[in-house]
Amino acid sequence: MRGRSWLGLAAVVLGLGLLAQGVWIPAKAAAAQVLLDRAWERTRSGDERARPWPWADHRPVARIRVPRLEVSVIVLEGATGASLAFGPGHLAGSAPPGAPGNAVIAGHRDTHFAFLRELRAGDTIWIERPTGALRHYAVKATTVVDERDLSPLAESGEAVLTLITCFPFDAKAPGGPERYVVRAEGAGAGVGLR
Repeated sequence: MRGRSWLGLAAVVLGLGLLAQGVWIPAKAAAAQVLLDRAWERTRSGDERARPWPWADHRPVARIRVPRLEVSVIVLEGATGASLAFGPGHLAGSAPPGAPGNAVIAGHRDTHFAFLRELRAGDTIWIERPTGALRHYAVKATTVVDERDLSPLAESGEAVLTLITCFPFDAKAPGGPERYVVRAEGAGAGVGLR
């Protein structure tokens, strides 16, 4: 009988451990956005070195808003593993968010970019820059590509916003070879920018 008690206790402890692990990443992502919001406000006030916490190696560079979905997330500098754990990241070498060119932002499908699955053609996405300038984009297309397909990263002479996350959204394991890509186009030269 004693062996069954230990086995039952071990099963409960293992179950609680798995539950905690499953809750940890979404909880960390949500808590980080609160700290990122504060750093964003300092950035908007002119502090170009505002960091969400003292040891952070990233800083906020933009805010994404999707009015229809009531989404608002802070975009971090760099699309590295360290920054993506806390929010979507701007891909170095692509156009700055809200500026002319192809601004590429990546995020995790199960936290900050989970909303991408709900975007549809015609939806409006707002990018707010540290200066307070806003540019709106209209979603033109969504597609699934192989991770080796670099065409979504191509330069553009127009204002383009490319949002990328892993696919499928309900995959059991992280990563995988497919990427879900949202392409949105700016409202034209200077239109929508204020």
